Amino acid sequence: MMGLMVSEETRTMTPPTVRSPAAHDAGKPGGATRAWTMRLLVLGIVLSALNLRPAITSLGALLEEVRDGLGMSGSVAGLLTSVPPLCFAVFGVMAPRLARRFGAGAVVCAGMAAIATGLLVRPYAGGTAGFLAGSALALMGIAVSNVLMPVIVKHWFPDRVGSMTGLYSMALALGTALAAAVTVPLTDTLGGSWQTGLALWAGLAVAAVLPWLPFVRGRATPPGEGEEAAGTTQTRDPASPSAEHAPVEAPRLRMVRSRTAWALAVFFGLQATAAYITMGWMAQIFRDAGVPAGTAGLLLAVTMVMGVPLAFVIPRLATRLPHQGPIVLALGVCGLAGYAGLYLAPAAGAWAWAVLLGVANCAFPLALTMVGMRARTGPGVARLSAFAQSTGYLISIPGPLLVGVLYQHSGGWGLPIALMSALMIPQMVVGFLAGRDRTVEDEAAR
Repeated sequence: MMGLMVSEETRTMTPPTVRSPAAHDAGKPGGATRAWTMRLLVLGIVLSALNLRPAITSLGALLEEVRDGLGMSGSVAGLLTSVPPLCFAVFGVMAPRLARRFGAGAVVCAGMAAIATGLLVRPYAGGTAGFLAGSALALMGIAVSNVLMPVIVKHWFPDRVGSMTGLYSMALALGTALAAAVTVPLTDTLGGSWQTGLALWAGLAVAAVLPWLPFVRGRATPPGEGEEAAGTTQTRDPASPSAEHAPVEAPRLRMVRSRTAWALAVFFGLQATAAYITMGWMAQIFRDAGVPAGTAGLLLAVTMVMGVPLAFVIPRLATRLPHQGPIVLALGVCGLAGYAGLYLAPAAGAWAWAVLLGVANCAFPLALTMVGMRARTGPGVARLSAFAQSTGYLISIPGPLLVGVLYQHSGGWGLPIALMSALMIPQMVVGFLAGRDRTVEDEAAR
């Protein structure tokens, strides 16, 4: 996979003197150690990405069983599907400050530990309140990792932003699809208990903790160290542990002044709204149309797995285009077609609608890529990532809840699907604006 990555794809985004860490350290006495560190970092990124959605899609696959087991109404279930964006908004804004204090690797490691603990605890906490509390703990870990992944990619792989974002997004889509596809069969195999079916995903999070332990202990050296001696300069990233006392040669930014930052935040929020409605409710839409539970889970998995190949292709394509608006529009058209199919023939064309909505959901890796492209420096990416994701997830909170309320009070899926379709139009508009070739440093410096 790494052999497919090309350094020229992001040369317009970083100074020409910045070189990849592996190339910089070639032939040096510590080169072997640095190469091992980079491989470990890639493994950590991939394993972390695998854990960023199973907490949500495993619940979507078993939502009916969880509702019955905990005595939830449709409105309360809608609230449950709104918890992820709420936690992402609340906790995601804390990520840059935590990273400056402890280092991004340490924060991501703690995030993976929180995911493991939350997933293990929530099915057995007893009652809806305990379930929500366990979910919130897991989602807190997901939130900080969501924000810091673009920062880590920008800092450690400055000349491969598109490729590494694609690799990370592929792993995220794979974890999302895997949880959707196998949660129901594994639950049946393990005795039919939804508690066991949800708790088993804690094991994957435990595995993701391990690659980050060297970064917690500070044994890994950020790639910027030593470059000054080689005659090059690189802005220190506040996400690295060594940068806590190092000056950051970047202007202080006020993201609220940047139109690009706002466009990207709204785009992020609307695509997140669509994604969490899909993850939380699509399996139920198919089940209500007469599709068996196992097949409905597979259909949700198909939607999620579409992101595996496309999440690698779209970021690479986006970094080669001066304007990412055309990609935004193409994804939006697929979403509108998928929603139309869900309304007109949910069971008859189920596989086609699942594919189309899976393509539309690839707005997420595109948004992550644009975060890296709309800022020139590591600190700029950190602030833009926190602003866009926290603001975006706040915007996305009402969507899944409103779908649950409309579903319960209308007795069908017509109004919820109409809402999803209507939200796709502004998503296309703001995404087109966010795709313009400009940076937040030019708009938000103070």
